[in-house]
Amino acid sequence: MVGEKQETLVAAGLRPGGCAALNLPPSLAYVANLLAVWRIGAQAVLLDHRLTSYEVDAALERLGVQVLVATGSTKGSPLNVFHDVTETVTARKGRPAATSHAVLQLSSGSTGPSKVIGRTAADLVAEVERYTRIDGVPLSGERIILLPSMVHVLGLVGGLLYGLHAGVELVPPRRLTGDSILEAVAAGSAPATVLGVPFHIGLLNSVADPPKLPQLKRMTTGGELVPTAVSSAFDQKYGVPLGNMWGMTELGVIATDLFGEHRPAVAPAPGIEVREVAGELLIRRAESPYVGLSDPARWADGWLHTKDAGRVDPDTGLVTVLGRLDSQVSVGGLKVDLTEVEHTLTELPGVAAAVVLYDKEITAFVQLTGDATGESVEASLAERVAGYKRPRTMHFLTALPRTTTGKLVRDRTVLRDTVQ
Repeated sequence: MVGEKQETLVAAGLRPGGCAALNLPPSLAYVANLLAVWRIGAQAVLLDHRLTSYEVDAALERLGVQVLVATGSTKGSPLNVFHDVTETVTARKGRPAATSHAVLQLSSGSTGPSKVIGRTAADLVAEVERYTRIDGVPLSGERIILLPSMVHVLGLVGGLLYGLHAGVELVPPRRLTGDSILEAVAAGSAPATVLGVPFHIGLLNSVADPPKLPQLKRMTTGGELVPTAVSSAFDQKYGVPLGNMWGMTELGVIATDLFGEHRPAVAPAPGIEVREVAGELLIRRAESPYVGLSDPARWADGWLHTKDAGRVDPDTGLVTVLGRLDSQVSVGGLKVDLTEVEHTLTELPGVAAAVVLYDKEITAFVQLTGDATGESVEASLAERVAGYKRPRTMHFLTALPRTTTGKLVRDRTVLRDTVQ
């Protein structure tokens, strides 16, 4: 398949040093075209298939893409995790790749416009090797039940590339539901690790009476912090380790706790150096990962600024991520950590997810579940959080908006539009 795609791409004008964009859902077509682009020696630009035409066109022009591989037709339900795709290949008046990066990705944009992030072949290989040195990762002959998109770093490196390298079978469930995920685990006899994000934990927790699955080895989650109530519910329901990973598109995996021993802390992955400066977590990186001018607030003097608040234990080296650095605000001269308020909210009965931000006043957007009501949540919060910390406005929704990687959107404009 890769050979066939390679011939088609070359016929469209793609050459070594060229630039091709993939705008495909997770599918065999996506995997084969990605490997074909790399086999040619070209740069792959990964565009999430859920982007609008406007967003895709803007990215193509900005990056000078020469060949676009997009969806011509697809079969099946939108809820499918892996799609049956027939692609189209279109030559464009672009330009050769401006950098030597093997892949360009757009950050998820959970707090604003996307950034263009480049990763070299050596960088990707180093991350795959980093996975092989982490205790608890799936081993040769085992299976990964793959839930995150392979367009983004967790699914791309932690799923596709690591799986190909280590001889681990990748198994996407038929549909993105809790029952379908468990069916994928039960479909084989080899040990299985479910790889996903906190949203996927919620899907599994929603299964009323899950079957006994001796094949289920663990679940590993990346992305945002997992609320204590969510992790406790998973532990009680499935009785297998719920591992946690912390990473960024810029670096891939940074720190892990795959056995759930240190929650909420994680241990830096082999070869990763983390330090805490003025409450911010910094990662050593020799070169800027950003394509174009590098913002010194993001990378400077060999250190990547994560913009995550956290602490590093001086004795154990364990890292605790406390949330976004900009989550502290002053209310009437008193400091309020919005992350603390958000975490308290998510631990309340009936709260599936929450975003707390400062929009002229402390404002909360809360996703309810079960029989919970706005009144019951507000009453419970009043028992746990001081008055000056509590949100002045609370919006209760059936679903909070999420990015293409499953993270909660924190953009004020998007959240306001959701309420309206």
